[in-house]
Amino acid sequence: MKAAVVPAVNSSWQIKDVPQPQPGPSQVLVKMHASGICYTDVHQTLGNLPGQFPRILGHEPVGEIVAVAPDVTTRKVGDRVGSAWIQSTCGRCEWCQRGRRMFCPYLKGAGGDVQGGHAEYMLMNADATYLIPDKVSYEQAAPIFCTGYTVYSGLRWADPQPHERVAVLGIGGLGHLAVQYAKAAGFETIAISHSPDKDKMIRDLGADEVVRDGKSLTAAGGADIILSTSNSTKSMVDSIQGLRPDGRFIVMGADAEPLSLSLIELLFKRIKIIGSQQNGPEYLYEALDYVAQEKSNPSLRPIHWLKRRRLTSVLRTAKLGSAPCSQCNRQIRTLTADFEWIAGKPEAGGLDIMVSGLPTNRE
Repeated sequence: MKAAVVPAVNSSWQIKDVPQPQPGPSQVLVKMHASGICYTDVHQTLGNLPGQFPRILGHEPVGEIVAVAPDVTTRKVGDRVGSAWIQSTCGRCEWCQRGRRMFCPYLKGAGGDVQGGHAEYMLMNADATYLIPDKVSYEQAAPIFCTGYTVYSGLRWADPQPHERVAVLGIGGLGHLAVQYAKAAGFETIAISHSPDKDKMIRDLGADEVVRDGKSLTAAGGADIILSTSNSTKSMVDSIQGLRPDGRFIVMGADAEPLSLSLIELLFKRIKIIGSQQNGPEYLYEALDYVAQEKSNPSLRPIHWLKRRRLTSVLRTAKLGSAPCSQCNRQIRTLTADFEWIAGKPEAGGLDIMVSGLPTNRE
């Protein structure tokens, strides 16, 4: 089978013929139809995240089951499935027994510890797969398995209450879905965006109001919850001043700079800073169901439309922490050096790669 292989740290993706895997105990073999790409792929290419090289990336994989191990009873050939990044855990540690598998010290993740979805076929643990609703296409589903799952999980983890106001910081791949989910869940939704050219798009997504910074958020009445999808610590610190008393700031984007807080605000406004990842499988079910109900729709850009040149320019808009632009450009050129096979449609022997979940230009 063909796969996009990263042979070594900071090296070009190379399209290679590799052995097609066969399902072992508790596994299914999935013919890939779409695979989401986000900036985590860049971090993994650079070796910033754990995992051995060579590696096949892709942690937003969706497709059709074409083979199952004899001991698998919960899935069958023909099922449309996807998988989040957690492929397996030990099942024995404290965190697995508590149902918090994301903290397992022996966790194996797609694209890092095991082969990811940027290939014609992918092995998945049967219990790591989720059925895709009939009304949701593969192209819609792929980004939900990371991008949508992450932001919806953050909203749920914030424990929003009736009549509370939700603000979203940074309207990019993550943020555009966060706005839709917050609005679909019935909350007054405010977007914090530094880019006036995005205002119409943001309102079309359902935002009730658009503000530029924490000061204007305060002037607009503040927010009880801020979903931070930005990768700019400066923007995070600025927006926190717009939190109402007992407000929650949910961190889902990252930057190399530390987050500095006013202890006075922390004490007297009793605000909370909460880190959030993909917090539970029920949230993925709900995130997919919103798409099935047409209450949320990821803004997708299939690579078979964009071709390699456009992919390179799209990814170049994402900044790597505080790295200078020249370094970022070099990394992107390295990542996208060999993309011709991936640019094809599945029926033509290629693979649809969905560009979503990109950082928001340091908003």
